[in-house]
Amino acid sequence: MQLTLEETQMLDGKHGKAVQKAMQILVALGNIYGAERMIPITSVQVAGVSYDNLGEAGLQFLSGLADGGGKARIPTTLNPAGMDIENWPALGIPAEFAERQLRVIEAFSRMEIATTCTCTPYLIGNLPCLGDHLAWSESSAVCYANSVLGARTNREGGPSALAAALTGRTPEYGLHLDINRQPELCFEVDAQLRENSDFGALGKVIGDKIQALRQVPFIKGVPSATLENLKSFCASLATYGGSAIFHIAGITPEAGLYKPSQNTLRIIQTDLDNARDMLNDADQQDVDFISLGCPHLSLGEVARIAQLLDGRLVRKEFWITTARPIKQQADQLGYTNIIEATGARFATDTCCVVAPIRERFKVMATDSAKACYYASAKNRFKTVFLPFDEVVRLALK
Repeated sequence: MQLTLEETQMLDGKHGKAVQKAMQILVALGNIYGAERMIPITSVQVAGVSYDNLGEAGLQFLSGLADGGGKARIPTTLNPAGMDIENWPALGIPAEFAERQLRVIEAFSRMEIATTCTCTPYLIGNLPCLGDHLAWSESSAVCYANSVLGARTNREGGPSALAAALTGRTPEYGLHLDINRQPELCFEVDAQLRENSDFGALGKVIGDKIQALRQVPFIKGVPSATLENLKSFCASLATYGGSAIFHIAGITPEAGLYKPSQNTLRIIQTDLDNARDMLNDADQQDVDFISLGCPHLSLGEVARIAQLLDGRLVRKEFWITTARPIKQQADQLGYTNIIEATGARFATDTCCVVAPIRERFKVMATDSAKACYYASAKNRFKTVFLPFDEVVRLALK
């Protein structure tokens, strides 16, 4: 790789041990993928924050970089942690886990990384512009950044994203290059898309079809989509297809740059219904855990929950997961008081995917296709997959 003088000095250790380690990681990555140079980036989002995923080895890696003087050179935020940083006792998180999770957060803080833990950084101020180069690592956020915002990022691992934060660079390969953003397979959708769960089911259908070859999908037949619809679709497509970018005609900013592939697959209502059936493997009467917020809820979604729950009491454990800045806005607008008076709980900074809740519940209800995947694969829950409003109403039964 061709390195600038400053990048060479980083690699030689003239900017400290942490920066040297970070540049070593990036150079190794660039050499593996054939990058010719490093490029500057405008923001970073680091995954690998939950102690449930990191373990002690991960914590020691982070502490070593912090001890070595590592400091973020550009705006950097974190993926969800394993618990609500302030309200973890109320959510049943063990004290031993909390102590270790707080050490993880402290290590990131020492590196001057914003300890706002969310999978939707674009909702809380880490909002890239069209064409910006990034180093993000949360799969749904990467898909959203590339596809909906038109920014450019590979699906970074936690170490490579952190290395990018400490150097302000990333190797130029993959989705930073025009050639790798071109659609390879076209999908013509002829089905009703109204709810977030419909877009989640669509993400599973397309994801299952592209999983083997990781082709970039170009999608036609979607007349409109809200931010929340696209958030749900990105999470599902990234989970089931491993995809980091897609284009939707008339909706995403780069779709007009390309001609749809002649290789077209048609998706009909039955395909979505079948996907929805696959995500339901339990009866509603057996649900003992409700979770909304995968990816983290927008303020509008929190407002909708408050509207549906106002003056009533929930009868099941109900987690509402969102970013802390969104929760603070909900506090100011009175939504938090309405929701907490019903017995539902905010699980800020965390989510049902990364919290240490394996086998704690039997059946989870959600509107997230991604959450269904991890509920089964990681936490060994059965799942009930419903539209957003129906999930909230189920909490009242």
